[in-house]
Amino acid sequence: MVADSVTTDHISPAGDIAEKSPAGEYLKSLGVVKADFNSYGSRRGNDRIMTRGTFANVRLRNLLAPGTEGGVTTYLGSPSCGTGVSPVSGNTGGTPVPQQQMPIYDAALKYKAAGTPTIVLAGKDYGMGSSRDWAAKGVMLLGVKAAIAISFERIHRSNLIGMGVLPCVFKDGQTRESLGLIGHEVFDFVDLNDSLKPQQNLKVVATHPDSGKKTEFTVRCRVDTPVEIEYYRNGGVLQTVLRKMVR
Repeated sequence: MVADSVTTDHISPAGDIAEKSPAGEYLKSLGVVKADFNSYGSRRGNDRIMTRGTFANVRLRNLLAPGTEGGVTTYLGSPSCGTGVSPVSGNTGGTPVPQQQMPIYDAALKYKAAGTPTIVLAGKDYGMGSSRDWAAKGVMLLGVKAAIAISFERIHRSNLIGMGVLPCVFKDGQTRESLGLIGHEVFDFVDLNDSLKPQQNLKVVATHPDSGKKTEFTVRCRVDTPVEIEYYRNGGVLQTVLRKMVR
């Protein structure tokens, strides 16, 4: 969960690889010394580095881990109920799961192992700045299935669809703050199915893990054209091309 003006460099940095980051620890496990780490930009052909580097910018402020900077989040455990397509996180019943701060990459592995897809909650101009394809690729490889923002940068919105990630915007005048969302909820996209149309409104139900309170709101999917709908339905551009080749 992030605020306004998060850039593609925040999402997928091109600069130095920190020694204690997931990417740095991975390189050290392979016997690479810090002097030879180089940068994320130089290793963009290596998905194991770039996925570990997603959301690893030292200037990133994740609102799920207040008071921290860098690729840190609060792991909340996996939801125990709900039928949502894209729950953020949370424990909606049973034994509470202790909350732990850890690298976003490590938390993403735990959610993926539990079969829990995740989403991004964002403010204005999410994905602004230079176009960086790994800002969408890395997010997809971390298990993110949707992003809800006040607004998206044009190219990043398109890149998310090309990776099979659903971009959605809040209705005019609504924000995560006005809706009282804290990022611990389970999010159910109740209208999302194979009949999705360009810029369709979708009802979302956010269930708070502690109280069970449900917050209903409407988002507009920013899959804007029939071609983008085909990309999204197939899981991305590559999958669409492969399906056409098979046919």
